[in-house]
Amino acid sequence: MFPYDPTLLAAVRTKPESIDDVLRIMETIADACIDGDGLKWFNGLYFQVTQAVQIRIASGGFSDPQWLAALDVQFARLYFGALALSLSGQPTAECWQVLFNNRNQTLIARIQFALAGVNAHINHDLAQAIVTNCSATATVPQHGTAQYNDYTALNSTLDSLIETAKRELHVRLLGEVLPPASRLEDTIAAWSVSAARESAWNNAELLWHLQPAPLLASTFMGTLDGLTTVAGKALLVPVPELPLS
Repeated sequence: MFPYDPTLLAAVRTKPESIDDVLRIMETIADACIDGDGLKWFNGLYFQVTQAVQIRIASGGFSDPQWLAALDVQFARLYFGALALSLSGQPTAECWQVLFNNRNQTLIARIQFALAGVNAHINHDLAQAIVTNCSATATVPQHGTAQYNDYTALNSTLDSLIETAKRELHVRLLGEVLPPASRLEDTIAAWSVSAARESAWNNAELLWHLQPAPLLASTFMGTLDGLTTVAGKALLVPVPELPLS
């Protein structure tokens, strides 16, 4: 879709092992993408979120900072993996493909691209990342644990970044001012990272218990992809031009 897509593909095929690695890959994506690429605006917001998580972990106050840092890396790998599959022409989760297919649609606002990416990543990927991380660290996704408390302690920081993005990215893809659009305003206003992350944790608990039944787990993830795709399509409805007077 864009001439620099091979550069993006090379970047996301590198498996990150630390938050610093994640940030470097995101910086490569940011440096390559032009303003007319909707991926730029999700990736940029995700970069800010990852930086904020890294700073919060470094500042202390968490019961299990290593678990939280490892989750950040596992989570980012799913974004990079989805993008790698799409760029190489292979099937990926439909909730991600909706975003990737519309990267050049100039009637869509930057905040719509950013939130569509957040939707796919949290509502589809985060449960998988939690389960993978718990398996790797001999922990269990369960409410009331130290890991759950650390996880939810990040919500205020993430909500603040999303609210800032809602204001700063409230323009069309190429930067033009948006016309009044109540549907878009309502859709954006309704988005809550805290609510999405709580739902993702609940889904992780379910997915954890489905591990002995791979077919059921796969069906569950397929259903989750379908629901997340519906939300992504709603987020990416183009904002129509005002009629000429």
